[in-house]
Amino acid sequence: MKFKPLHDRVVVEPLEQEEKSTGGIIIPDTAKEKPMQGKVIAVGSGSRGDDGKVVALDVKKNDTVLYGKWSGTEVKIDGKTLLIMRESDIMGILQ
Repeated sequence: MKFKPLHDRVVVEPLEQEEKSTGGIIIPDTAKEKPMQGKVIAVGSGSRGDDGKVVALDVKKNDTVLYGKWSGTEVKIDGKTLLIMRESDIMGILQ
């Protein structure tokens, strides 16, 4: 991928949800909710603080993260659907 996000932006690849519910019911594509889990593909250099210094991001490449349902901007790069969002849109890192 030849794309580098700027400042405090992060590129996330949404992870697909399971085809079945926990009760074993198969969920059709039209009824699936938008994924809220993804893998970080690239991160920016960080945001600038009030003192002008760059503050590094807490997330890094290959982290699995949780984000808000409608977070980010959806783009297609190299045929993949990706999300570009600010680090503040990410709720947490899955361990």
